[in-house]
Amino acid sequence: MAGQQAKFLEGNLFRHVTVMSLTGSVGLMAIFLVDLANMLFISMLGRPELAAAIGYGGTIMFLLVSFGIGASVAAGAVVATAVGARDEALVKTRTTHSVLLSFAFGLVISLIAWALLPLMVNLLGARGEVADLTEHFLAVTLPSVPFLIAGMVGGAVLRAHGDAAASMTSTLWGAGVAGVLNPVLILWLDLDLTGAALATCASRFVIAGVALWQVHKAHRGFVATTTRATLADMRPLSKIAVPAILAQVATPLGFAIVTRFMSAYGEAAVAGMAITGRLTPVAFGVIFALAGSIGPIIGQNYGAGRLERVKLAFNAALQFSALVVALVSVVMWLTRGLISDAFHAEGLTREIIYLFCGPLAGLWFFVAIIFVANAAFNNLGRPFISTWTNWLRATIGTLIPVWIGSELGGALGVMWGQALTGVIFGLLSWWLALRLIGKMRISQSV
Repeated sequence: MAGQQAKFLEGNLFRHVTVMSLTGSVGLMAIFLVDLANMLFISMLGRPELAAAIGYGGTIMFLLVSFGIGASVAAGAVVATAVGARDEALVKTRTTHSVLLSFAFGLVISLIAWALLPLMVNLLGARGEVADLTEHFLAVTLPSVPFLIAGMVGGAVLRAHGDAAASMTSTLWGAGVAGVLNPVLILWLDLDLTGAALATCASRFVIAGVALWQVHKAHRGFVATTTRATLADMRPLSKIAVPAILAQVATPLGFAIVTRFMSAYGEAAVAGMAITGRLTPVAFGVIFALAGSIGPIIGQNYGAGRLERVKLAFNAALQFSALVVALVSVVMWLTRGLISDAFHAEGLTREIIYLFCGPLAGLWFFVAIIFVANAAFNNLGRPFISTWTNWLRATIGTLIPVWIGSELGGALGVMWGQALTGVIFGLLSWWLALRLIGKMRISQSV
């Protein structure tokens, strides 16, 4: 098929996983580093209420971004399968319709979020000045959400082609813009939260523009279409997007539960959680990139009917995750003091950072299993498995351990409860994924 090469059907799968994840992580970690620097600049102002506002705002924005992750999962899955089947016309139409529908969807959820802002902020436990600051931060950043989601879908399409380098380019450009604007707007122009929000918006506009340009330039990915044709493609996309979005939305719901429990221990606890929330994607950026990279590898081989390579790819992803988590955990433990000092963290805030950079970092391997398993479910045509497991994890699976942890150990107990949830559901997801792959291999051989 001219112009559409299914590059993951041959070659060493561990190498494919490593190259795709490391390449993808460069761009992702650039964005996450900017978010971390954002928090660092805010911390320099010496106002804990600003850090707490970013913590609350980050929880709500995480919810909205989860819709984009679900949309990008669907786009990546349908495009990767079409690439594996070597259907060039289908690749182009699915790419075009995915971007158009995702932008429209992003516009709708942004408007809904804007109307419900006071309610959502109140439910998280923010009060008084912190609540007002949180609402202001989100009101400025909400218009950028449709562009971010379209950019995420563009990146997923590039990864579906195996073009991780191009996907990385878009996020690097976005990170560069935010990296320049953050200190200028936050510190030099003294715009504090407003400056952070404006820098975030500019970054998202750039990510969308560069990602979609790369899809057009490198893969001629867009074709002329009609409204009727676009809406007709909603069905195959929604078959994956709806359960994928439901699965992704569960994660910020669980995080919101944790935030609510943390709010009982004051601004210092919420600020500590906000800092660890910014540290997590920087420290484990390779794992986040793996979640988006393993999908196309599984999808192409599934589309070509090569289920043996699907299982090998799944196992290779877990081996890679174990190596990354072990290395990162050691580095974080050795530098926990430096990290805390950088954020001027004291008291409870510092204790939370120390706990995160200690034993909790090593338990992130089980979260990595969940990421890999969800990618397998979505790309093997069983997205509802990740939906119900994620919702079970985010509700009862989070509420009970976090409540017990809070009762026994206060704010630190909340962190332990959240980690225990990851262990339990990581093991469950591992078993379910291997069971699904095994059943498919048996069906194929019959």
